[in-house]
Amino acid sequence: MTEAWTLKGEMTLSCNCTVFCPCVLSLGEHPPTEGRCQTWAGIRIDDGHFDTVDFSGINIGLMMDLPGIMARGNWTAALFVDDKAPIQAVKGLTRIFTGRVGGTTHLLSILVGQFLGVHQVPISYETDGETRRIRIEKYVEGAITPVRGKENGGNVVIRNSQYWIGPDVIVAKSDKSRFQGFGRNWNLTGRSAEIVKLDWGNER
Repeated sequence: MTEAWTLKGEMTLSCNCTVFCPCVLSLGEHPPTEGRCQTWAGIRIDDGHFDTVDFSGINIGLMMDLPGIMARGNWTAALFVDDKAPIQAVKGLTRIFTGRVGGTTHLLSILVGQFLGVHQVPISYETDGETRRIRIEKYVEGAITPVRGKENGGNVVIRNSQYWIGPDVIVAKSDKSRFQGFGRNWNLTGRSAEIVKLDWGNER
């Protein structure tokens, strides 16, 4: 197995920062607005693979709890994979999201100090107008909407950044954002959120 992988799709992320996440522009060097970062994310995979295993159509999720400045590490993380995903896809996604196979997610192998495992549950990722509605059964209920800009009814977008998730980030806000699990009970409604197109891999 070559362990070559790609992943294309969209991530919607909700965190506890009171205004837009400073990690995007500071590249993890500025502290979160609340001192620590509590975040969950939903990912819709449109296309991708791990070696010969196809990821197309699989939804996944992440939980991350960071004690302070992102770049200093010691993150706690968990991975959620749609219960419809075949076991070989789950194994490939686990290697990718623990940073073991290099490429875009390699930094997770350095920054995550505690990994709470992989949990297969029903996951839905839907687009309703411009609102992203994400449900990770037993863990997440979220509705995330872009922040509208001044001109032409478009959204506020940060472009051409060096943010590891993706260079163009749609600034968003949570209409609803709850996470429960692993002794955590977060209500992030009204807080910072972002929507990012993904083009990840280790084949470059």
